[in-house]
Amino acid sequence: VRQCFHALKLIKKNCLPLLCVSRCASTASVPRITTHYTIHPRDKDKRWEGVNMERFAEEADVVIVGAGPAGLSAAIRLKQLAAEHSKEIRVCLVEKASQIGAHTLSGACLEPRSLEELFPDWKERGAPLNTPVTEDVFGILTATSRIPVPILPGLPMVNHGNYIVRLGHLVSWLGEQAEALGVEIYPGYAAAEVLFHEDGSVKGIATNDVGIQKDGAPKATFERGLELHAKVTVFAEGCHGHLAKQLYKKYNLREKCQPQSYGIGLKELWTIDEKKWKPGRVEHTVGWPLDRHTYGGSFLYHLNEGEPLVALGFVVGLDYQNPYLNPFREFQRWKHHPTVQPTLEGGTRIAYGARALNEGGLQ
Repeated sequence: VRQCFHALKLIKKNCLPLLCVSRCASTASVPRITTHYTIHPRDKDKRWEGVNMERFAEEADVVIVGAGPAGLSAAIRLKQLAAEHSKEIRVCLVEKASQIGAHTLSGACLEPRSLEELFPDWKERGAPLNTPVTEDVFGILTATSRIPVPILPGLPMVNHGNYIVRLGHLVSWLGEQAEALGVEIYPGYAAAEVLFHEDGSVKGIATNDVGIQKDGAPKATFERGLELHAKVTVFAEGCHGHLAKQLYKKYNLREKCQPQSYGIGLKELWTIDEKKWKPGRVEHTVGWPLDRHTYGGSFLYHLNEGEPLVALGFVVGLDYQNPYLNPFREFQRWKHHPTVQPTLEGGTRIAYGARALNEGGLQ
């Protein structure tokens, strides 16, 4: 406090220039925030002199980036089509997570039509679809109550015939099916760079380098990433992926597009009191705690996985107007609503996470 008053006195005495000189002098000795190679190129960094930067290259017919539902389904279908036509193709799939499904985060309520097309015998194969939807509930929340909204046939919120799943488990199962068909899966390898031919077409991808210190210097264990070249490269890396952004820039793909709208989805997994557990129940809400200018809503799914589990979450559109809005805090407020809190009372949160989402809407 004394220092603040002293500074005010100096300002009153027109000594502000002196303060500025002092501040500039104090910041002059501050080191650079980062020396990472993405900011300071390696060819201009003496720490990288003499380091072997040669990459080993592999050839494939198809390279797929991202082992989510889309990437794995594409890999599986390619191998199925190759088998139908008595062809032999090499399909390689890279995934940044250490295990297939480890980075998959979703509610999720699954409409199984695509799975039926991919594997008509998915039940016999043991696909982890254990919870058919038995009940749909939709409502508009106010601060103290819930206004029920009827779900009419034909509306998107009708989930009859769908399944509540733990999507990470389903993705892990899809990975097993892909490997059985001969897909080469490389978990723990993040695709870091898009490679291009001289004519500008996509050549493939390069995986991330390993053995780099936090400040961007090479460790003794430094290894260059692997190049994967392919006739076709499929990018299934998910929402707002960094490789997709490289492609947007290279090919000016968003020149005639309106801006994509995004959301943030926050999810938690709870074990609850068995008396409050209703396997197959699907609940969605809009409204409180968000105002009418903010897009978003909630989900609460009762899973049937052998124990009283519920998956619950909150989605907030990232175009919200209030700069002080905190999506995580709004999620916590929603959990204390009089119609939500009773379900969670006496329960335990066992997992949580968040993920960016592509949002739709009229464009």
